[in-house]
Amino acid sequence: MKKTSLAPRIAAIALCIFQLAILQAASAALFKTEGDRMFAAYFKHQTDQLAAKSLSEIKTIEDWKSRKDQYRRQMHEMLGLDPFPKRTALKATVTGKLQHAEFEVWKVHFQSKPGLYVTANLYVPKGIKKPAPTILYVCGHGRVKKDGVSFGNKVHYQHHGVWFARNGYVCLVIDTLQLGEIEGIHHGTYHHDMWWWNSRGYSSAAVEAWNCIRALDYLETLKFVDKNRFGVTGRSGGGAYSWWISVLDERIKASAPVAGIADLKNHVYAGFPNSGRLAHGVVEGHCDCMFHVNTYRWDFGQVAALVAPRPLLILNTDDDRIFPLDGVTRVFNGARKIYDLHGARDKLGLVIIPGGHKDTQPLRVPAFNWFNRHLKGKETPITLTAEKLFEPEQLRVFKKLPADEINTKIQESFTQLAPAKQKVGKDTIALLRKKTFGGWPEKDVPLNVKQDVFFEDCGFVVEKYKFDSQGKIRLSVFLSYLKGQKKPEKIVLEVADGEWDWKQEEEPKEGVLYVTFAPRGAGETALSDDKTHRTQTRRRFMLLGQTLAGMQVWDVRRCVQMLRELGYDCPVTLSGEGDAASLVSLAALYEKVETVRVKNYPKDDKSQPDYLNISRIVTPAQVLDLVRQRSKVVNR
Repeated sequence: MKKTSLAPRIAAIALCIFQLAILQAASAALFKTEGDRMFAAYFKHQTDQLAAKSLSEIKTIEDWKSRKDQYRRQMHEMLGLDPFPKRTALKATVTGKLQHAEFEVWKVHFQSKPGLYVTANLYVPKGIKKPAPTILYVCGHGRVKKDGVSFGNKVHYQHHGVWFARNGYVCLVIDTLQLGEIEGIHHGTYHHDMWWWNSRGYSSAAVEAWNCIRALDYLETLKFVDKNRFGVTGRSGGGAYSWWISVLDERIKASAPVAGIADLKNHVYAGFPNSGRLAHGVVEGHCDCMFHVNTYRWDFGQVAALVAPRPLLILNTDDDRIFPLDGVTRVFNGARKIYDLHGARDKLGLVIIPGGHKDTQPLRVPAFNWFNRHLKGKETPITLTAEKLFEPEQLRVFKKLPADEINTKIQESFTQLAPAKQKVGKDTIALLRKKTFGGWPEKDVPLNVKQDVFFEDCGFVVEKYKFDSQGKIRLSVFLSYLKGQKKPEKIVLEVADGEWDWKQEEEPKEGVLYVTFAPRGAGETALSDDKTHRTQTRRRFMLLGQTLAGMQVWDVRRCVQMLRELGYDCPVTLSGEGDAASLVSLAALYEKVETVRVKNYPKDDKSQPDYLNISRIVTPAQVLDLVRQRSKVVNR
């Protein structure tokens, strides 16, 4: 977060508050340690709440049937597929074929959207006499690259296609966006500071899900494919994509995701007991492609449940550090509840094999058996091992990459954004509350306001208060005014979004109460300076259906409420610069304030803080339009 000056921005008051801060903590490092501890407690509290809530409203099969379609629509939305993209021409092209005694391999590409290329290998058994059961194999993070040329992760996972073809299945192995022959981006928030992905409701998981849907569309065009017997499998990242396509598309009749899911407790605060972090979580081991944008605040058991009652086999190892066993088991038990309601317990299975995060034969065999049972109706002994037979160069689809590809910039256009010209009003504010700020508490906790310090110096009075913004989040606020001043006529509340940075900009005035406030993640609750830790903390918020900035807006609202509880009922001016200008503007949509003062207000969604889905609803300029309908806006 960039540094921002705090009001009252009066040198004397600034000195008083700074001295008070020194008295309150021996060093800034102590602030940050306390901030990290607060966030750790908060993440645990929030995750436990979501885990307890997950599927709690489902008691009967009627409950499930009445909600299932709504859940599936929500999943489409959280994967950026609402509105549903147009099914444009696939323009499928076979660039060559490899021959083997038992099967042939087609080198294929198709366009899931115009210019969004999917490279793949299609394994076709020889001697097919009738349409065959068909497997969509989705690849994990297995990079195959030589001399700067990417051959696609389909090459790394070719042994799966080989096994299926040798056993009478057609198998399409598709490359992923990042590790395909055309290398796109999976790690937008993880490595590239593309926090605007959250604002646009975009995750690289969305592209993988869409490519899987279009892969099934392609398979349906092939006469030797039985479109009524589609299965899907994949491991690690491919395990996650197996979940997406199984939930979104009921053409999938049997699923066997391998090492592709755990629950929120694992992802957010548990799973790396030796990591040294105050807030553990295997989210740190996963790129953005593993997660939907959690607008509706699901735990992952709800994802698994949406496959019911179709055959689903969950496979994992007992020592997988990025898909821990306890979380996998909790996901399984959550899904079992729904399978039991369907009377379909035999359609759900769990296989745990000794070992770590590896692609091993003991993990493959149960998956192969599962498809034999549910797609062929028979289980025969598994006598062949899955083995790699081809060199990367043999499986390459493109000799020259297409000039019209949009793979490398698909994040710019995949989700539908708010039009630059649209009417905004009360309905817009309500929509923001639902889609952007759905992670705000449903019920306010008591503010529990306590005066911490009373300090007089330099002709000024400085009071420090603490209050509860929500469960596990306790924040400080400084009130300052001229000594001897009676009840104020006006409040100027300046919000910081970064470190304490004092500047003189105005003289103190009689009748004005100056309030300085740093929301969570700034000031006393600042996180450590370690960039990786800050990044992973912000990613945890996304998993909870929040963003750090979105919850900072909530903190600003609660600060206004705290002032009212102290008895100050005079007009309020909210003031902020840069990121804080955005925070105060959005807070003003939900709290009654007279004036909003902004400086260096963000011009677009890439320069503003990230708020979940906001760019699909309003532009930054339209937020100010909404504020003007309620308050006076002043540009400093």
